[in-house]
Amino acid sequence: MATNLTGVFMSMKFEIPAMLASGGGSIVNILSILGLEGSDISHGPYAASKHGVLGLTRTAAIDYAQQGIRVNALCPGYCHSEMVDPYVEAEPALFKRILDRHSAMNRLGESQEVADAIEWLLSPQSSFVNGVAIPIDGGPTSRLV
Repeated sequence: MATNLTGVFMSMKFEIPAMLASGGGSIVNILSILGLEGSDISHGPYAASKHGVLGLTRTAAIDYAQQGIRVNALCPGYCHSEMVDPYVEAEPALFKRILDRHSAMNRLGESQEVADAIEWLLSPQSSFVNGVAIPIDGGPTSRLV
């Protein structure tokens, strides 16, 4: 909770006044697909913290939209990272089952794919996008329901 939710809250606490003083801006919070759905692999506290960030993102998007600040979120699925890769190596059969369930593309995402989406959300090309949580998960997150 301290990192995933309080950390985002504290960041926004200081980002928003600076953006207001400079005429606006764009914030991209990082959630997870587990911020959109419940976890089916016993990640209750993690999922709860990410759901909290979703509420914070959507509320800030409404509160500051007319003051020139857009607030959106990206929700990566399972991607190569320092958090995921050790589990993939230790439990390849488990991760195959997870990917079968969580990614229509049946692969882990790459960090550059997430970075490209962040870049777009920060750019003027997404100027009418506000308050959304975009899954970047290689396929339908709806498989989780």
